[in-house]
Amino acid sequence: MIVHGARGWILRLLGEPDAPVDFADHDPARRAAQMGADGLARVLVAPSTPLGIEALPAAEAEPLLAAYHDVVAELPARFGGWAAVGLADPDPAAIEPLLDRGFAGACVAADALSDQTGYERLGAVLETLERRDAPLLVHPGAAAVAMPGQPSWWPAMTDYVAAMQAAWHAFAVWGRPAHPRLRVCFAMLAGLAPLHRERLVARGGRADSDPGVFLDTSSYGARAVDAVLREVGVDRLVHGSDRPVIPPSELSMGEAVEVALRERNPARLLAPTRTELAA
Repeated sequence: MIVHGARGWILRLLGEPDAPVDFADHDPARRAAQMGADGLARVLVAPSTPLGIEALPAAEAEPLLAAYHDVVAELPARFGGWAAVGLADPDPAAIEPLLDRGFAGACVAADALSDQTGYERLGAVLETLERRDAPLLVHPGAAAVAMPGQPSWWPAMTDYVAAMQAAWHAFAVWGRPAHPRLRVCFAMLAGLAPLHRERLVARGGRADSDPGVFLDTSSYGARAVDAVLREVGVDRLVHGSDRPVIPPSELSMGEAVEVALRERNPARLLAPTRTELAA
């Protein structure tokens, strides 16, 4: 929730330290100017799944998610968005009109797709995305309750990373067999899950290449991006950022990689015939 204190507005999240909020950072004109400075032609806005709104009881979540969708739909044309999915009672019928309104696909918290039960509960939603040729974005959800003395960086290095890794493996085990044509993008390089291939294989797992699975580069820099690129190939990575919270790192990996991350691969993720840029 957002509360007003002596130092101004504060964002208070489960498991996270209080963080100041500057509403000017979310001004569409200011974000559009930043988009130009970043060399982007179009940006897709994702719901902040760490807030946990999607996991609220349906009666509480629905008006908040509707407000999010209405605001994103009213943004200037250079902005697009990912639809949010209520998790208490996942409704595939609610996704259809959002896709008709121009939302690129749906964003779901990683912990909601970290096991077989999650894929069973959200199966009809994912089938709708698959049928409509729309992608899925998997993003970290809410952190666990903070422990006494926990440093501010703790959830970013533990809860979020672990959830993304679990979702990465769960998709390979349960998601892909159930949804063979679904394109999916894992935020924050799936918590570097692809780099654990050797450990996975040593424990009896498989690490098959999947051209329909993408990873966005949000929150990581050149060393991590280069390592994942060498593991999965340049065709699986797309540019992503945590703006306005954290600006993207300068990768400086050459023009060919920049074109792949900012143009060619986002077009393949969003739809084989579309050329929008994702961020």
